[in-house]
Amino acid sequence: MLYLVIMKQFNMNASEMKLPEFTKEEMGRDDDGRLYLKRFRSLFDPLHVDVTAVESIAALRLASRSLHLLQERWGAKHDLSEGRLGVLFRLYRCGDMPLGELADDLVMTPRNVTGLVDHLERDGLVERVPDAEDRRSVHARLTESGRERITAIWKEGLEHQSEIVEGLSREDLAQLRHLCLLLVENAKKELGK
Repeated sequence: MLYLVIMKQFNMNASEMKLPEFTKEEMGRDDDGRLYLKRFRSLFDPLHVDVTAVESIAALRLASRSLHLLQERWGAKHDLSEGRLGVLFRLYRCGDMPLGELADDLVMTPRNVTGLVDHLERDGLVERVPDAEDRRSVHARLTESGRERITAIWKEGLEHQSEIVEGLSREDLAQLRHLCLLLVENAKKELGK
C-alpha cells in the first residue's frame, strides 16, 4: 500500500509532482547502518519472507523517479524538457547524429526522438540535415542558437548532478554504477525469455 501511495505521486504531470518526504521516524537503519523505509518493511513483516529484493527494487524505482523529477524541474528552469535537454547534450558532445543513432544513445524510441527533434527544430535549436553519404538518412545538428543555449547550461548540469550525489564517495558511486548495470543486464535476460 505504501509503495502504491509513493508511486501514485509520480503518475501526475511533472509540474504537479512532489518528492515523497520521509521524516526521520519513517526512515530506519539496519544493523549495517543502511537506510530503509519502516512502513514499507512493515507491510511485509506478517508474511515472514525475505523482502530484500522487493525493498531494493522499490528503492531503485523511487530513486529513479526522484531523479527524473529533478531533471524535469531543472529542464523546466531552462524552458526545456528532460528529453529535449538529452538531445541537446548529446548533439553538443557528439556532433551531428543520425536520428536512429540518437535514439539508441538516449535509449528512446525513434518516434520519441523524432518528436523531440521536431520541437527543438521549431524552437530553432536543432536542424535536420541530409547525410552526405546516405540520402535515406537524416542527421540532427545543433543550430548556432542551440549551441549557444546548451553551452550556457551544460556546466550547470554537471554541477546539478554533483549536488545529487553529495555524500557519496567515488567508491560508492562506482559501486552504484556497477549494481545498476548488473540490474540492467539481469532485466535484459528476463526480457529475452
